[in-house]
Amino acid sequence: MKSAITICLVPEAARGPFVFHDGLSSGCQHAADAGFDAVEIFPPSASEFPSKQLHTLLEQTSLDLAAVGTGAGWLKKRLSLTDTDPARRREAIQFVAEIIEIAAEFNAPAIIGSMQGQASDITHRSESLGLLAEALGTLGGHAQRHGQVLLYEALNRYETNLLNTQEDAANFLIKHSLVGKGVRLLCDLFHMNIEEQNVPETITRLGRLGSGLIGHVHWADSNRKAMGLGHTDSTALYRALKAAGYDNYLAAEVFPLPSASEAASQTIMSIEAFTSS
Repeated sequence: MKSAITICLVPEAARGPFVFHDGLSSGCQHAADAGFDAVEIFPPSASEFPSKQLHTLLEQTSLDLAAVGTGAGWLKKRLSLTDTDPARRREAIQFVAEIIEIAAEFNAPAIIGSMQGQASDITHRSESLGLLAEALGTLGGHAQRHGQVLLYEALNRYETNLLNTQEDAANFLIKHSLVGKGVRLLCDLFHMNIEEQNVPETITRLGRLGSGLIGHVHWADSNRKAMGLGHTDSTALYRALKAAGYDNYLAAEVFPLPSASEAASQTIMSIEAFTSS
């Protein structure tokens, strides 16, 4: 498995769970110096994505781009794929589609997390899930046409009331034939620590549902700090992921605590404990 670390380019997310907040150049250099294989970027939008600069920085640092987040669409514009207003929903789909295109230039997938939205007082959950399935199908197909998968992240109950557990999310993708349309699960270990009874066992069951179902992993401890700073059993998790056939990125979407540099070094140490043996 490969290592990745997050860089946030959205000032409104300064208090969010991203390690580097001091610009793209600084983040890439710190990631390379710490020994990471790749960076995961949280940009304001596709139009504000620093493509030219990133191409140069990745070449200079020998890093790859692991994934690109879309959550700024929700954070800055309150866009969601389950908005009851068709015009707003189309705007949300377009926002994500443009990020899919820009990420594909770097052979990277886009992530659907907070952009999934939630059922509101005026919509039944089943209706919202129907809208989500439709949007993921459209965007998954768009990702496939650009040679990528689309990563769907199940969030904890405090962030959405749609799909909170990984198995619910997996069954949802399977039921709506979304895996065949290029949609994969993003397993965020912080969210899983809230919602799952046993995280390694859940990963094992996901592996039995189908090879390649897990497309990305946010390698975070139970308190959303770097792995090793909470109570997560990282050894059991790593073994479960490996047994499930997962060999992609372990990406640190964590708080920069006690500091960004310490979060980075703790993360890479936690990953190298398995990958260097």
